[in-house]
Amino acid sequence: MTTRYAIVHVTTYEYTEPVSLCQNVAHLAARPCAHQSNSSPVLSISPEPAVIEERVDYFGNPVHYFTIQEPHRRLTVRVDHVIGVAPRPSPAPASTPAWEAVRDRLTTDRGTPWLDAAQFAFDSRYVAAHPRYADFAGPSFPPGRPVLAAALDLVHRVHAGFAFDPQATTLATPVLEVFEKRRGVCQDFAHLLLACLRSLGLAARYVSGYLCTVPPAGTPRLVGADATHAWVSLFCGDAGWVDLDPTNDQIPADRHVLLAWGRDYDDVSPLKGVILGGGQHRVKVSVDVTPTPDESPP
Repeated sequence: MTTRYAIVHVTTYEYTEPVSLCQNVAHLAARPCAHQSNSSPVLSISPEPAVIEERVDYFGNPVHYFTIQEPHRRLTVRVDHVIGVAPRPSPAPASTPAWEAVRDRLTTDRGTPWLDAAQFAFDSRYVAAHPRYADFAGPSFPPGRPVLAAALDLVHRVHAGFAFDPQATTLATPVLEVFEKRRGVCQDFAHLLLACLRSLGLAARYVSGYLCTVPPAGTPRLVGADATHAWVSLFCGDAGWVDLDPTNDQIPADRHVLLAWGRDYDDVSPLKGVILGGGQHRVKVSVDVTPTPDESPP
């Protein structure tokens, strides 16, 4: 069965001085894929942009580019989605190829999909390979172990050994600092898992989206209390790509809503841009992911 979600994502920037011009890139439309049915998102921007264009980026993600040319002290970007998510099949971990076989073939096979996957084995802006990450991942990847079984063991170790702490990091916190402090948020844990996998020569990509959270029993859902989420997708050779959520120690199913994927957060950040003026600023993000009552076959 397909579960449908109504999603409202609002980002507000407030500035101490007027902004005379801003140019922005938004990854706020859901990427088409086999397990999701997407309605056209409704994007509302205030002040109204002088120019707005919708394109597809290098990685195949839908993206909006917009320019605001009138002076403003506040920018509000809101997107409304209705997205249906079906449970996605995943291979039996023990049936996937040995991790060394996947690693070695990534460097030699120039066919599809191996060549496409190989680009996700290299360093990116926020994620660089390092012997310390390979050493940390090593106990999960003994010789000959199936790649998905090994990765799931690593996911479990990251989940068990790192504390979720929203105050511990910022968007600019390096992966090595997260590794040393053993604290962070979903973006940090996704970057750390990417660093470990790439340090072993495997291909993995950063995935952005939403997670439908479930409040404790007897507690009402709080509107706007959800958040954007991040996880990882690992290339398992002939078994294909498999998503891994180190924050929740699981393979994503029908509560994870995909927006975009890339090499790391920088490729798929929900909203970024450049401004003229503005002085100091503060940003507020509100996300609400609400299951709708109707369900239909995928």
